[in-house]
Amino acid sequence: MRPLADQAWPDRLWLVRHGESAGNVARDLAEARGLPIIDIAERDVDVPLSELGRRQARALGRWFASQPEQETPGVIVTSPYVRAMQTADEIVAGARIGGPRLVHLADERLREKEFGSLDRLTRAGITAQFPAEAERRAHVGKFYYRPPGGESWCDVILRLRSMLDHVQLQYRRERVLIVAHQVTVLCVRYLLEHMSEAQILAIDREKDVANCSVTTYDYAVDTEGRGALTLRGYNYVTPLEDAGEPVTKEPDAPLSPR
Repeated sequence: MRPLADQAWPDRLWLVRHGESAGNVARDLAEARGLPIIDIAERDVDVPLSELGRRQARALGRWFASQPEQETPGVIVTSPYVRAMQTADEIVAGARIGGPRLVHLADERLREKEFGSLDRLTRAGITAQFPAEAERRAHVGKFYYRPPGGESWCDVILRLRSMLDHVQLQYRRERVLIVAHQVTVLCVRYLLEHMSEAQILAIDREKDVANCSVTTYDYAVDTEGRGALTLRGYNYVTPLEDAGEPVTKEPDAPLSPR
């Protein structure tokens, strides 16, 4: 078995999707009314949490506060998008883990998948304004499809490879909380668990990543002495349910092909 000095990963890694955002609410309203465009005034990067999203994040923070000190984050890395940073701030406040020992920073590699020309469009809007793109994404599938000026899942995965290398170099043996987006959570799972396209899309089809859900990895060494992050729990929403807060699962806008 390899010595502990070889450990190249954090002791624990949490992945959290941001709380419900104003964009999630606007997307649901547009879809329900059959509108082509989602009514969001801000840039995607500036879309804030809804009031429910803030309550969800505070509930998650209180759940962290109830854990033993050795099971709470010492490092928090967030997407630079406002909704993710607000979620992290509410978690820090609720968990009472702020202070000089807490490393708390934003990393642009954790940003939301970029939708390019399809930004703010509903499924109906995409079909009406970009019928050829709607056909192409249906044929190619969400993993490889790249909208004009936007990103495919593979593009997101490419930048996340770099981000995970940074986590390995800077935060080994730490307890790291990452706050980001639905696609980010799924793509990190794809990387850490060495999945195929079919495997990660099957997980995506099964259920959406819930707002403020927790996905947890622990460092473990196998019988061959190989150390890796091992999945402990996925899409855990008990902290919200125990707090009496609604569990929301709206995809970020616009809808991606299933």
